[in-house]
Amino acid sequence: MLKRAFVAPDPGRVRLRFAARAVLGIGLAVTLCAAAGHTLTAAVTGGLAALLALFTVTDPTVRGQAVTTALLPVVGLPVLTLAAFLHDVPVARDLAFLAVVGAGGYARRWGPRGHALGVFAFMTFFAAQFLHTVPARLPELYAAVALSLAASSAVRFGAWCYERRMPPPAALAPPTGGTGLARITTRQAVQATVGAGIALVVGQALSDQRWYWAVGATWWVFVNTASRGETLVRGFRRFLGTVLGIALGLVVAVPLHGEPVASAVVVAVAVFGIFYTAAVSYTWMMLAVTVMASALYGLLGLLDPALLALRAAETAVGALGAVLAVLLVLPVTTHSVTDAWVERALRCVHLCTAEAAARLAGSTTADPALRVAELEQILARVRLSLAPLVHPLSPLRARKGRARRVLALLDDCAREARGLAAVAADPEASHDARLVAACWRVETAVEALTAPAAGGAGRPERAPVEPQGAPAEPVLAHLHALEQALLELAGPLRGSGRVSVGA
Repeated sequence: MLKRAFVAPDPGRVRLRFAARAVLGIGLAVTLCAAAGHTLTAAVTGGLAALLALFTVTDPTVRGQAVTTALLPVVGLPVLTLAAFLHDVPVARDLAFLAVVGAGGYARRWGPRGHALGVFAFMTFFAAQFLHTVPARLPELYAAVALSLAASSAVRFGAWCYERRMPPPAALAPPTGGTGLARITTRQAVQATVGAGIALVVGQALSDQRWYWAVGATWWVFVNTASRGETLVRGFRRFLGTVLGIALGLVVAVPLHGEPVASAVVVAVAVFGIFYTAAVSYTWMMLAVTVMASALYGLLGLLDPALLALRAAETAVGALGAVLAVLLVLPVTTHSVTDAWVERALRCVHLCTAEAAARLAGSTTADPALRVAELEQILARVRLSLAPLVHPLSPLRARKGRARRVLALLDDCAREARGLAAVAADPEASHDARLVAACWRVETAVEALTAPAAGGAGRPERAPVEPQGAPAEPVLAHLHALEQALLELAGPLRGSGRVSVGA
């Protein structure tokens, strides 16, 4: 787990820049809030707004990111106002919180922008509970949020907009087909609301002051998941990361006794850890979140070991609420989501091959590199979907073996597709008639794996083409290896009428 978080590949040092920019943006936001004479509570609210803007806004284009960032206060400030006015009306407050949970989950159907706005709305209501926000504080909090979003945006879109020099990533919409309760995002919105309701009731039984931790745990377990298995694994990782973070908080944050400078350094390091590890390890990200929360409670003069123990208990309650909801309420099976992502990966492999063939044939518009980048994103989603099956604690040994084999062969496909794109980018590469036949064979293999008429994962009857000759030999070698990987995928993907590793 440690190796995965800190030794994982970081092409272009994107994760490093992402984390460093977050520290700068949030640091500038908090510094400006302090310079403006805002209270510590307002500075914390502003810092959280900056963190969410930098972390959750993931539109594929810089312009889209700027638009979404501008919309955050449009959604967040009314929610903050609602939470403040309901502060002393527990029943109405709780019902409003659950409504925000449901609406935030439902908003995921509108892609990255809906996701970011839903998260910001939820976290605004959550922060109001964390800071005991009342109407008298609202003007200062409005100003702090506006100032912090402006500061973080100045860093993100002005001083350090490294995305402008990068090709825009492919926007991958989750598999959300269907209408009504057949739609995954709708089912998850219902699940999140039910899970949050369970967490709220049990959390309040544990503590009438810190119950919102349980609701927060339930909410974040559902974020970026799309199936029952993904949610279960994420709940386990959240609890594990929180426990590890509490242990570290006892060593790092508690002894500081809220000392401002040292606590600010701990928060900055934790923020870096959140952004740097988010893409590779949810457990380590939660560790960093817990350490940051511990340091903030220290600054507010509320930190002690008993509080950290309560946080662990509330997190367990929240994770349990999420587990019960995904198991009992409109469950979305792991294989139904995995099937969709695996099929998209296979289709993308074929598109990579077609683009490369067109480029080698002289097309000036074909660009296999973009398809390869899209394939990498799809494979990341495949890994997330298969995480429950390949988890060390999974008791399903046969399905675990199939899932691991699928991941290995899809990684082989991605490697060969990258090699094919690299060869196609060579201006000296020339078209060879054998490439057409080889590309057709790849398409046949993909169709055999994905077409329902084939009865699930079939196997093409023709033998793979053997690479030979001089000018196109590297290309044919990649195509040959790619076809071999696709042929071998027929075994672990064999199902009843569909691509499946979860049947």
